Amino acid sequence: MSIDIRQIDPAIIARGKEFFQSISGEAPSIFNKGWWTGKVMDWSMKNEDFKVQMFRFVDVLPYLNTSESLSRHIEEYFAGEDSNIPDVLKWGATKTKFGGGLVAKVLNKTIRSNIEGMARQFIIGQEGKEAVKGIRKLRKDGFAFVLDLLGEATVSEEESTAYMEGYLDVLGAIHKECDKWQGLDGKDLDWGHAPKVNVAVKPSAFYSQSKPVDVEGTAKGMMERIEPVYRKVMDMNGFMCIDMEQLKYKEATIELYKMLRTKYRDYPHLGIVFQAYLKETEKDVRDFIEWAREENLPVSIRLVKGAYWDYETVLAKQNAWPVPVWTRKPESDICYEKVSKIILENHDICHFACASHNIRSIAAVMEMAKALNVPEEQYEFQVLYGMAEPVRKGLKNVAKRVRLYCPYGELIPGMAYLVRRLLENTANESFLKQTFADEADMDRLLENPEETLQRQLAEKPCRTHAGRPPVQALNGEIPAFSNFPPADFTIQAEREAYPEAIAQWRTKLNAQYPLFINGQEVTTDDTLDSYNPADPSEIIGTICQAGKPEIDDALTGAKAAYLDWRDVSPKKRAQYLLDAADWCKKNIHKISALQVLEVGKQWDQAQADVAEAIDFLEYYAREMIRLGEPKRMGVAPGEDSRYFYQGKGIAAVIAPWNFPFAISVGMVSAAIVAGCPVIYKPSGLSSVVGWMLTEMFRAADLPAGVFNYTPGRGSVIGDYIVEHPDVSLIAFTGSMEVGLRIQQKAAVVQPGQEQCKKVIAEMGGKNAVIIDDDADLDEAVLGVLYSAFGFQGQKCSACSRAIVLDSIYDRFIHRLREAAQSIKLGPSEDPSNYMGPVVDKAAAKNVLRYAKIAAEEGNIVVQREADDKYKINDACYVPLTIVDGITPEHRIAQEEVFGPVLAVMKAKDMDEALAWANSTRFALTGAIYSRSPKHLERASREFRVGNLYLNKPSVGALVERHAFGGFKMSGVGSKSGGPDYLLQFMDPRLVCENTMRRGFAPISEDDDWVE
Repeated sequence: MSIDIRQIDPAIIARGKEFFQSISGEAPSIFNKGWWTGKVMDWSMKNEDFKVQMFRFVDVLPYLNTSESLSRHIEEYFAGEDSNIPDVLKWGATKTKFGGGLVAKVLNKTIRSNIEGMARQFIIGQEGKEAVKGIRKLRKDGFAFVLDLLGEATVSEEESTAYMEGYLDVLGAIHKECDKWQGLDGKDLDWGHAPKVNVAVKPSAFYSQSKPVDVEGTAKGMMERIEPVYRKVMDMNGFMCIDMEQLKYKEATIELYKMLRTKYRDYPHLGIVFQAYLKETEKDVRDFIEWAREENLPVSIRLVKGAYWDYETVLAKQNAWPVPVWTRKPESDICYEKVSKIILENHDICHFACASHNIRSIAAVMEMAKALNVPEEQYEFQVLYGMAEPVRKGLKNVAKRVRLYCPYGELIPGMAYLVRRLLENTANESFLKQTFADEADMDRLLENPEETLQRQLAEKPCRTHAGRPPVQALNGEIPAFSNFPPADFTIQAEREAYPEAIAQWRTKLNAQYPLFINGQEVTTDDTLDSYNPADPSEIIGTICQAGKPEIDDALTGAKAAYLDWRDVSPKKRAQYLLDAADWCKKNIHKISALQVLEVGKQWDQAQADVAEAIDFLEYYAREMIRLGEPKRMGVAPGEDSRYFYQGKGIAAVIAPWNFPFAISVGMVSAAIVAGCPVIYKPSGLSSVVGWMLTEMFRAADLPAGVFNYTPGRGSVIGDYIVEHPDVSLIAFTGSMEVGLRIQQKAAVVQPGQEQCKKVIAEMGGKNAVIIDDDADLDEAVLGVLYSAFGFQGQKCSACSRAIVLDSIYDRFIHRLREAAQSIKLGPSEDPSNYMGPVVDKAAAKNVLRYAKIAAEEGNIVVQREADDKYKINDACYVPLTIVDGITPEHRIAQEEVFGPVLAVMKAKDMDEALAWANSTRFALTGAIYSRSPKHLERASREFRVGNLYLNKPSVGALVERHAFGGFKMSGVGSKSGGPDYLLQFMDPRLVCENTMRRGFAPISEDDDWVE
């Protein structure tokens, strides 16, 4: 049986009006302005600036363990705010400026007490006894419950285990007395059919290594710890519901449900959540019910609107992904009703938990269930504990079967939950806000959401959130630059592409790669094998090596090409880059998979490298068009002065192996688009990836001689290229030692040399991350872990020093140690592995040397090896090493390691932390994790590095958004991917014409003397 929602819409509206009538005059306590919480909510809804500051202050409050710290943060967050903030905060911000004293302490206590009270309003208890007491009271009032232990994604397996044990503990406390409970309505079960004990679990918290790229491994990891909880629930004849969290966990969550449901086929009390704000939910629910029918298994679905709307929207926009959630509130409401209808139509196999505070949505479910003759035991209603008390009371009177979703646990994880609840309640489109705070018109609140949507579209039709705009040829107006999206591994096709592409490369092992000189392939007798660092017996390719004669041939071709290439219009040169970018997009999995094998990059790291290459091509194309237009200088009448650029000459590009495609493409494309033919020497460790540039420029039909692929041994051709009189410019990325040598050699003028050589050198780093005493450790621990050990710490931007303030040191080091103990080590082609081998045997030897130095200078906190099963054929694995007890005078705090060795340093205060951060001769990247506005502002001024990240990892620069490069011994030259990078490859010229003839001069609109 099926129904048309439009046909029963009058009944839905009538039902909703009855509901409103039954709760007339009541309001949720959260909007009661007689209470501090109500006042804060009122101010938050009136003043967006205060709302942001207040919610950030709520978030940091659990970390403010001293009166001084609390006072400082009150001042930083609220001093100087306008009159729309609560008096107690305004007065507190003023009083704490003057040293505190008794008044400040009383104010601090009052503010902390009020905010903690606000949090407790949404939490049924902080410990087992308190939770049981609260549950007992709810049941006495006639409400069923579902218990949720606060806490989400964990950073270590220790924390995941503790989370599991937290559930077992509270279930044990409930078990002691749940048998004494009478079922609601006086029966053995609640309402005669429902288990009395009901819990919800957030699966990502049960497995710290959850990741969208590894759906199967994530589901199995979640299952390992959720299964004991489910067995306990079954032992209590209870019900368990698996919550849906961020989109990145959706696939694994559904897979987890299927694993549990099929393993325990005879126990039906297992539910799963779906979120109506996701555009894919209707399809997901249909597929899920189809699976249930195929398996002949009754299932249960709780349908919610969704709690991570802001997160999913911001994340998608940051990454230029299509926004996965509905961007207008009525669209989520429409989806909710559609999906509710699907579930109710399948009530023979699917139980439905309608979780909403929206009276229109509730009324729609009631009327659909009535029209479809759905038995009462097949659907119930759920609302959040501490919210919408009138709604839950009205629901109980009408529907009887009302279950309260009851968070339980400590205040620190509770703050994240509280902030989400506050955001929901203060959002302009929140049903509760419109109903109880704004007192919106009842007819408007109950209208069909499709009508609401049409009205909104008519009022404000333009609201799109597409992904990356398409790139167009430069024969018209060029679209604005936007970064190429990172891989979205929530998409199945993206996950499947990598094993397929890796398998394709394995059919081409041991292939020989020639040189590419002046448009022709050239082979040589001297060759070099490039091997897979996870299995050195696997030869990715054999690369011909250039000697001095081949370099001479390449320079001859480049010199001839320069004469024409420098005069090709900037727009046409830019078009070659856009064509090359198009080729990269079509071959992104091929190039990424090659990096996984040749240099040991993880899937996401490899894709990010190719994405950055695409960004360089597209950004520099646009920049060349901008710079390519001659600019008039001055406005003197009778004179026309034009400022423009030409390419410097032949550019030698010497590229690294750690970003083998991105940095190569960035330096090469900058030179080419600026008018400079290129001699390109890739690293010997990544020369097959380097060959991809040849394929790319061939596909773009670049003229012969403009790009020359000349891999070779540094000892043979390195100095020869740098010193050659025909080379005008050297672009280099690599170690400080080699960079300094290049600068020294290039400074000497050789016979026949006509131009001073320009050197652009991006060199090393000894990057620090500062952890402030109020840092969000959930973010800081994972940020340091990723910065230090992503791609085995082989990034020039990698974190090699974590400088932690004394008062938070013990908490940080413990969580970091456990997080590092929890990640998986092994071949990078397996997406479950966090860290793989370093790039080659020489790199491994160097890292081992520094790991020994670290152990001698400090104390080993973590030293982990890959499993012996991976150490085949002299594979290039090194231990993940963390040491503490390090101070600035130690070598491990000063010398670049270029591998997975992290020094942790304890600083007494922010003064010392900043001094230590600046204490090396490098100045490349840095980061600080802090929730102190003043400390973030101070770090911006005083943490002197080329790229500083606030509450972000020190790695992951993006073209244009994070133009990259440092100073001191970290390099010389402008930032790559920035607005002045191309200028380094060009010489400026000026042509001045006298336009006056016999006293007559043409008039230009630029002449400001003309009225």
